[in-house]
Amino acid sequence: MNTPICLWSGPRNVSTALMYSFAERPDIHVVDEPLYGHYLLVSGADHPARDAIMSSMNCDGYAVMRELIEQQRQDSARRLFLKHMAHHLVDLDLDFLRETSNIFLIRDPREMLPSLTIQLPRATLRDTGLKRQWELFEDLSRAGQHPVILDSRELLRDPAGILRRLCEHLGLLFDPCMLSWEAGPRAEDGVWAPHWYHAVHRSTGFAPYRAKEEFPDHLQPLLDECKHWYDRLFDNALTSTATPTE
Repeated sequence: MNTPICLWSGPRNVSTALMYSFAERPDIHVVDEPLYGHYLLVSGADHPARDAIMSSMNCDGYAVMRELIEQQRQDSARRLFLKHMAHHLVDLDLDFLRETSNIFLIRDPREMLPSLTIQLPRATLRDTGLKRQWELFEDLSRAGQHPVILDSRELLRDPAGILRRLCEHLGLLFDPCMLSWEAGPRAEDGVWAPHWYHAVHRSTGFAPYRAKEEFPDHLQPLLDECKHWYDRLFDNALTSTATPTE
């Protein structure tokens, strides 16, 4: 049986673009953040459109994952690609991870934090998902899995090369259709899309990487917290062989 693919990302990490990329494949069915309602319910986090999100989906995270895994068992033609945020894994039995193929998507916090704090002005280390990603990566590796870590900078520098290596790891043939999509929202978008997906809705593919020059001084303490976890993850990430253009 094909195992569902779980992407465990932090916010503002081009995770939606990666979901759109996989959605272009005829052998893939994507699901956008199926544990968001669970996270809001158990954490009490105050996110944009909180009530609408919780009303739109099943907020029992364990039931959600069991249903999706059963859906995969019933559908041999298409493989599930589940885009998740790593920090959504709160108060949840994680035994389902033994039945999924797991990917971690990270981004340098120096580039991620200024964007994140537009929507979440009081963001903390937990909101970035970086520590949670490292904990999950360690746990899965000890359990005998071989999860992949992708870095958004490396992905944007060489989309075809990184996606080719990712597909090989997942037992998929790389399909060039993954490199482009039509601009605008997708039917699979969650109801939170109007608050978070402005840039990706204008895109038709992976944007070229551009380094950010400025970093707000007031975010330095949070950056210091994040950097330790990001560096450990990046040391295990797929890296691009493309020549940097920035």
